[in-house]
Amino acid sequence: MTMWIAHDFRTARCAKATAVAIGNFDGVHIGHRALIERARAEASALGAESVVLTFEPHPTRILAPERTPPRITGADRRLELFADSGVDGVLVQGFDRAFASMTPEQFSREVLLGLRARVVIVGENFHFGRDRSGDGASLRALGQELGFRTEVLGAVLDPSGEMISSSRIRKALADGALDQVRAMLGRPFDFDGRVVMGDQRGRTLGFATANIRTDVEALPRDGVYAVTASIVGERDREFSGVMNIGVRPTFAAGRSIEVHLLDQDIDLYGRLLRVTCVQRIRDERRFSGIDELRAQIAADVSVARSLLATRGA
Repeated sequence: MTMWIAHDFRTARCAKATAVAIGNFDGVHIGHRALIERARAEASALGAESVVLTFEPHPTRILAPERTPPRITGADRRLELFADSGVDGVLVQGFDRAFASMTPEQFSREVLLGLRARVVIVGENFHFGRDRSGDGASLRALGQELGFRTEVLGAVLDPSGEMISSSRIRKALADGALDQVRAMLGRPFDFDGRVVMGDQRGRTLGFATANIRTDVEALPRDGVYAVTASIVGERDREFSGVMNIGVRPTFAAGRSIEVHLLDQDIDLYGRLLRVTCVQRIRDERRFSGIDELRAQIAADVSVARSLLATRGA
């Protein structure tokens, strides 16, 4: 069954009762997936549909732009991850000031009853309604009145006892700690980006690169990484590569994301590329000239080739 997608609660048409998991789900990490899996289990027990209710843009982008966290996962990739989780439907509710002005009771009556909710699953830090005045306890009380049951799930902890959260993932990305990111996401970190025309400098060095523009804002710390890449929509073709994120200090250039695919000569301009970050190789640094830079890139390629071969094995 294909996952349905709606973008406004007034147009969501649920065929039967639902179990609804609510959250921002940026990253769709292990903690988020616990909510989604609980919704799926409840839906299965009730003979209902499992539904994810999320928001676009992130509510802070409307209510407190200066505090908006950098995006870990692009909107389309997030939908793909929801589909991979096996839910029946997703409501990506457009978030604006009118929606934010709903009281908790209005949200429960109009949105949740509109989704035919029988069970609603939220995290322990969940707040909703005007001025974030609603929480898990008030949602439970409203559900008792309106006919749905509320489950408030505790945080999912990592082996050290720390809560898995989107903010911790952003911090680990900023530190270049890909192993930590992978452990919290439950998968390697990836991002989608459009290949655009660059300055062609990599080709003159003997290492042609794809210059990538992405709407993902939480990216790994500047440096060089072993990566794999694929053209979105062509999952069966995965390429090994080396990625540089940074300002290219040897040339005093602007910030960029460049990926060199190993042993490939493919015209990627205009294509949407998915880059999966496997391992950090080194920090970005300035070189004395073209020859030293070329030698270092060759060394990076050799390291990446070895790392990715080990991963494949």
